[in-house]
Amino acid sequence: MIGKLAWRNTWFKPLSTVLSIILLMSSVAIITVLILLQKQFEEQFSSNADDIDLVLGAQGSPLQLILSSVYQMDAPTGNIDYTEAKTWMQNPFVKSAIPLAYGDNYLGFKILGTTPDYLAKFGGKVEKGKMFANTFEVVIGSEIADKLQLKVGDTFFGSHGDAKEGEKHEEAAYKVVGIASKTGKVVDNLILSNVKSVWAMHDVHDHEEGEANHEAALNSEEGKEITAVLIKFRNKMGIVLWPRLIAQNTKMQAASPAIEINRLFTLFGIGLEALQYLAYGIMLISGISIFIALFNTLKERKYEFALLRIQGASRFQLLQAIIIESLVLCVIGFVFGTILGRVALLFISKSSDEEFKIAFNPLEFVWDKEGVLLLVTIFVGLLAAIIPAIKAYRLNISKTLSNA
Repeated sequence: MIGKLAWRNTWFKPLSTVLSIILLMSSVAIITVLILLQKQFEEQFSSNADDIDLVLGAQGSPLQLILSSVYQMDAPTGNIDYTEAKTWMQNPFVKSAIPLAYGDNYLGFKILGTTPDYLAKFGGKVEKGKMFANTFEVVIGSEIADKLQLKVGDTFFGSHGDAKEGEKHEEAAYKVVGIASKTGKVVDNLILSNVKSVWAMHDVHDHEEGEANHEAALNSEEGKEITAVLIKFRNKMGIVLWPRLIAQNTKMQAASPAIEINRLFTLFGIGLEALQYLAYGIMLISGISIFIALFNTLKERKYEFALLRIQGASRFQLLQAIIIESLVLCVIGFVFGTILGRVALLFISKSSDEEFKIAFNPLEFVWDKEGVLLLVTIFVGLLAAIIPAIKAYRLNISKTLSNA
């Protein structure tokens, strides 16, 4: 009986009820999106930077260097001389050094000149076909294979730079010789070739030479440039010493992914915190709305509640009905809010995947934080129901009926 009464009271004023649910749903949706975004964003950024102590690149913004070289999310700061970079790559302090040379793109997906170690760094392997070995052979990421329906043996022409609509390089075609396994990291959205492929493409495009001269120029490293180098040290001293050494002795810079990404997380966290305050403010307003709805319902249905008391309902049952009514509103708002938040994240993911090649999983649940959000939502409902519930408990039957 109490449950039916609470449900009927909930929809006594449908417009007021719907407004309360919408407010609560909006706040829960915003907080849900922020929880999922923060967790997945930080996980993706941290996992992509594993085993990279420093990034060697052209002078400019350290954060831009990290975003472009580690996460493929920004334009490079420029190019560096390969011969000079190689001197540092072969330093005894260095455990591994992976060169990166940015070339062109194919339908918006970057073509990256590197070594097979780059794929291995992300825990990937060639699932179909073989690893690139010769000029213009490429291994494509799993996401590219799925989205563009490319398979081993296919050929394509790259476009100049990183713009999808850039000028096509039709002088030479890239050939797909392998498809990489899915890693869930940036390599899934990259087209990998050897560094010579990038040099050769631009040599073919920029110069009209004889075949012999072109081959000789390709095999020579003199005057060649790369974009960056991902460095892993044998011990941590290199992380401390190298940034200053590089800055003082070269025209390059050495940036630490850990430092720059922590700075980015701090900026990102400030924005998330501000949005969370906004969401909790909306939740507070929804609590006030629920309180007003319960108070008005009690005020307008006092006579009915008095009759229920005469028919045998106890004071505690009336109090219980008011609390259940508030909790019903909160549970409905929470359930639909979490659904709305995940739908919003799906649209955010589509946009970020298209723009930055970063996708988010809307079906993931962060049980600890979303559990706390549920408790906060229920607490708001209980807080909103306290005064109306006490008034229902203290309802004077004789006075209410005599004034009816």
